[in-house]
Amino acid sequence: MNYKLFLLFLLLPFNCAFAQTDSDRTIAETFLQTTTKTTVNNTMTQAALYFLDTPYVAGTLERSDSDKETLIINLRELDCTTFVENCLALSRTTQLPSPDYDSFLRELQKIRYRKGLINGYVSRLHYTTDWISDNVEKGIIEDVTYALGGRKFKPNVHYMSDNYTKYPHLANDSAAVQHIASIEKTINARNTCYYIPKKEIAQRQSLIKSGDIICFTTAIPGLDVSHVGIAYWRNGELTFIHASSTAKKVIVNQQSLINYCSMIQTCTGIMVLRPVNIVVSSQ
Repeated sequence: MNYKLFLLFLLLPFNCAFAQTDSDRTIAETFLQTTTKTTVNNTMTQAALYFLDTPYVAGTLERSDSDKETLIINLRELDCTTFVENCLALSRTTQLPSPDYDSFLRELQKIRYRKGLINGYVSRLHYTTDWISDNVEKGIIEDVTYALGGRKFKPNVHYMSDNYTKYPHLANDSAAVQHIASIEKTINARNTCYYIPKKEIAQRQSLIKSGDIICFTTAIPGLDVSHVGIAYWRNGELTFIHASSTAKKVIVNQQSLINYCSMIQTCTGIMVLRPVNIVVSSQ
């Protein structure tokens, strides 16, 4: 990211209403105070390992008692998406001149919301390909799937609008459902995305780095991606770290990435995202 864009993000309106506990602050500050500044990819691996054994809890962002969308901070319980988002926000924060808790909150908001701005439930980046597009545009990540030999695919998302009753913030808000449906159309109208079919991962995996974000594309109707994790090379084998719904906690997956994808029938392949280092001018 260039210096001017970095300053622009510092000046973005920050939603000061957020849900957290003292434990969340302690967890974040301990990581920030004990982690040496390095590349974002290296720090992503450190952050992922830092959260090992953290309990898996589904839908942590859907549990707010308030009708107003707020920045939810929950480092005590993670689902697969919040695990990746928090690792990315913490890793980026370590690269800042003053890596403190408030900076972490700003980074998390920037990552989680369209253009980094909170404007209701629909401003959250719910679909992974939408999350990717927005964070690529913001200079936070690079989608390296094509460079790794990825093949074209067109998202066809409609799961949320079809199943709005499963989402507390949509169940009784027809206007929000219509807005989500509009966002889905925008996602589907975008240029083609790229993925690595699961049968081709073995040919491409040497180009994947520890700390890359792995998004598992899916054949489930209405969805683009069904799971996310962080790539991890262990003893010469590529696996990944993730908040596992099966293990009910954050784990280093015992299977290789290749074997995991082969085992999941609905998994069609992977997208690979590389966090971008923050470059701050000394001037």
